[in-house]
Amino acid sequence: MASTPSTSPSDLSSSFEHVETLGGIQSYRHAKNDLEVLILPESAAPVATFMVTYRVGSRNEPMGLTGATHFLEHLMFKGTERFHKSKGTSIFHELQSVGAKVNASTWVDRTNYYEMLPVEHLPLAVEIEADRMRGALLDPADVESERTVILNEYDRGRNNPTSRLFDEVWASAYLAHPYRHPTIGWRSDIEGVDDDGLRHFYDQYYWPNNATLSIIGDVDPEEVLWTVGEHFGGIPPSEHEIMDHPVREPEQSGPRRVEVRQDGQLGALLHAYKSPDGRHDDAEALDVLGRILASGKGSRLFRNCTDRGLTTDAYAMNFRLRDPGLFCLLTFLAPDQTHDDVEEAVNEVIEEVQQNGVTEEEVRRAQTQIRASEAFDRDGPMKVASQLNEAIAIGDWRLYVQYPDRIDAVTPEDVQRVARTYLQPERLTVGRYVPTAPPAGDGAPPAQAAAGPVQ
Repeated sequence: MASTPSTSPSDLSSSFEHVETLGGIQSYRHAKNDLEVLILPESAAPVATFMVTYRVGSRNEPMGLTGATHFLEHLMFKGTERFHKSKGTSIFHELQSVGAKVNASTWVDRTNYYEMLPVEHLPLAVEIEADRMRGALLDPADVESERTVILNEYDRGRNNPTSRLFDEVWASAYLAHPYRHPTIGWRSDIEGVDDDGLRHFYDQYYWPNNATLSIIGDVDPEEVLWTVGEHFGGIPPSEHEIMDHPVREPEQSGPRRVEVRQDGQLGALLHAYKSPDGRHDDAEALDVLGRILASGKGSRLFRNCTDRGLTTDAYAMNFRLRDPGLFCLLTFLAPDQTHDDVEEAVNEVIEEVQQNGVTEEEVRRAQTQIRASEAFDRDGPMKVASQLNEAIAIGDWRLYVQYPDRIDAVTPEDVQRVARTYLQPERLTVGRYVPTAPPAGDGAPPAQAAAGPVQ
């Protein structure tokens, strides 16, 4: 439980500078260690979500250490000197004993750790997260035990044809930028990394000045700041500059192709176009374009591909990332259809939008779908924190608040312009999954395909 404070509540809360309040979210920054804190009071239920977002992901991993962020996600639950299973105080035991839902996730631009729990136990979650920010043990024995777990996870992903197709396309679309590495890492790096390498990576990025705390729920902001100040205020900022300079991707000069051959039944086709970073003014128009192309029976790809018996389903994914990402169109081939025919049909849809644009009705329908999806994804403290987490990863938490208005501002002319600008052959990587034997899996998109701030 929380220790007895040696500093008065007023001193602890005054350590934070109020930066701004936007959309009901209060933003603070700690004066001594630069920790960012976002608080959104919601009194619908006596619960709270506490989330720590570290601005580190596979984007920050060098060759030889790919998968380090994900590996550390596993190890951070193995404990600290204070919270450890050998003492009967493991992180899971302490949190789950008070009814908390606890987990973590890793993505290309961030990793996050979170608890949703009765609000009276919020101090315990704050204490544990502060303790493992700099106190993770990273024991060599734990590294070895988790290595086996992660390798099994890696193999499961490689056995999923669609997941493997995404990995191969991203590795081909990017030649230099670390986005080319899968978040879980390459097998050789998972097998070869040791506790010293992971410790070095941990010491580089896991500091208060590289983190944002999101506290959503039935909370009093002043009390929250006091609790956060009590546990995080004594952690110093990093003495070194947080490295945030990934290799700049060279400009692509022509289409690239990759083919995956693996056991399965129905083929798949993935178009991946280089897109701007998630803060770019064109990002929302690409979100709307994705809905128009592949969202429901009225979408362009459904009418031109699925209705004609060429595909069984189609998805559009605009990966909004800190650096330029990918706009993807994923289609699953119907039985007895060829990749050539489906690729031609998809290209026809793209060219039609580029040449003749889209209608006001299509844009309004897409905006309505996105607003409905956003309303669902913001219903409750956990969902709000998750959406904030993705905006933080992109580089600006305020995008969470601004997003609905930015979507409403998109016009048919914007959609046609971004289709002409970004859906060009010199920005394209095409991936084909060619099944070689009867099935393994259900053909659903991999979990990573649904990640990101706005889908």
